[in-house]
Amino acid sequence: MQTILTDFYQLESYEKTENGSYIAHILLNKEHDIFKGHFPGNPVTPGVCMMQIVKELSEEFTGKKLFLKSASNVKFMAIINPFETPELKLQLDITEAEEEIKVKNTTLFGETIALKMSVNYKKLTQ
Repeated sequence: MQTILTDFYQLESYEKTENGSYIAHILLNKEHDIFKGHFPGNPVTPGVCMMQIVKELSEEFTGKKLFLKSASNVKFMAIINPFETPELKLQLDITEAEEEIKVKNTTLFGETIALKMSVNYKKLTQ
């Protein structure tokens, strides 16, 4: 898997559910340089990084290179501190059409919902 978030997170495991959703378990790297600047003494996972993780996992699960076309209902509902909650569970409901892929994502740590969003990606030719 090609990633621009080098060493930011690790995909621990994933499964495809009976209804076609994917459940991914990732581990954030609390030592990553991003957390030193965002924010010193109070590390917070940047929302844009969470959105990039969803894109990278969607590419992994579909085998397609994707470009973010639009995002709606993006709701950051809890702060993700990599020292307190480095283990995240992401549910991705992926719907594939001819030229685009729609993904509904819910990201949780424990029972806490941290992020909910719907995104549309354009499929890029490899």
